[in-house]
Amino acid sequence: MIDRETFGTLTADYVTIGCKLNFAETSTVARLMADHGISRVHAGDCADIVVVNTCSVTAEADKKCRQAIRHAARRHPGAAIIVTGCYAQLRPDEVAAIPGVVIVAGNDRKGLLTEYLDNWLAQRRARSYVTAAVDITSFTPSCSRGDRTRYFLKVQDGCDYRCSYCTIPMARGRSRSASIAEIVGQAREVAAEGGREIVITGVNIGDFGRRAGHGETFFDLCRALDDVDGIERYRISSIEPNLLTDPLIEWLAGESRRFMPHFHIPLQSGSDAVLRLMGRRYTTELFRHKIEEIRRLIPDAFIGVDLITGARGETPELFEASREFVDSLDISRLHVFPYSERRGTRALGLDAFVVPEAEKHRRARAMIALSEAKLRRFSERFIGAVRPVLLEHIADDGSVAGFTDNYLRVELPDAAGHASGDIVGVRLGKPLGNGDMAGEVAV
Repeated sequence: MIDRETFGTLTADYVTIGCKLNFAETSTVARLMADHGISRVHAGDCADIVVVNTCSVTAEADKKCRQAIRHAARRHPGAAIIVTGCYAQLRPDEVAAIPGVVIVAGNDRKGLLTEYLDNWLAQRRARSYVTAAVDITSFTPSCSRGDRTRYFLKVQDGCDYRCSYCTIPMARGRSRSASIAEIVGQAREVAAEGGREIVITGVNIGDFGRRAGHGETFFDLCRALDDVDGIERYRISSIEPNLLTDPLIEWLAGESRRFMPHFHIPLQSGSDAVLRLMGRRYTTELFRHKIEEIRRLIPDAFIGVDLITGARGETPELFEASREFVDSLDISRLHVFPYSERRGTRALGLDAFVVPEAEKHRRARAMIALSEAKLRRFSERFIGAVRPVLLEHIADDGSVAGFTDNYLRVELPDAAGHASGDIVGVRLGKPLGNGDMAGEVAV
């Protein structure tokens, strides 16, 4: 039984590494802890408990997680450190060996952390609680609340795709999701709390409903959410190009009232040969069609694209083909990742060209330079235009930042008379050197 009297004396800090889905889940864990009397530690104080929600998408992510755990132990000496998330799921023994860690919990165990903490307080014995990914079948709803202006709403988890480079199916299990009724209920709760914007998150959100047995689709979900009163903005966090259907694009362009002109679509490579080695489920021809269809129907849309450089099989010629393909696309920004060898992935067994480590990073830098040029050109389209901005971070000097409907980050020197969470018309100025745009409240 959970000792709420004991819990009521404890404080906790929370550390999140990785994706928007992780942020939603951390928020849910923090709320669970608060419901059991564990308050969030005040800034500058030492916490009794630290929850670290980890990522393992690359070897660099693993390294960052280890550093974060060790930093937490130094920042909060004597704290009970609880580690969950993908790194904990995939490398529980490695995590458990780090000094200060008392509980290791897999991805499907986040809702049980208070129980595990209660057990540890009673026995003072470190434990690991990890379910094999193949046995993870439950869906745990999550929504970030109170952490920022935008809310992150988890609608789906896991992935049935087996891309050769990816560990996510091993860390998250098979695709699963909630019902539309459950998700709509959460969106209404966000509206009741005063939330203005929701980012729809998941591992493979376009796969929503496919294995749930209730015949619902991601398109059905979008239409249902669009009818929720009180929410001004929705964003689709990331969707596979083969699951971004033309009817959905057409609906977003025409009938939708609340979905923003903003897309995030993983490409990973601009070479069909590399895409086949990766096990991706589309061609460059299909990807180009999706970009062109968005631009035809929603010309002002922000389009972010994920890209991996130096994957197995990416010869110099295929990299150049990928670079030329990406350069030819009318997109807004690239999110570039050097390929990372991951234990247990099919890529390690490919009889294909292996890119030297230094070359992976050289290619990444080349793609980042291309991304910077594309973002600058996209931003310059809107100099002098007035667009609605959701104000987020008001500094002590009155300056504020926020995002336009089409996901341009804007810095305003003064937002007098306005508060965080307000949506105001902003006249956009020139792009700043950090990728943001200058702006001023339109009169």
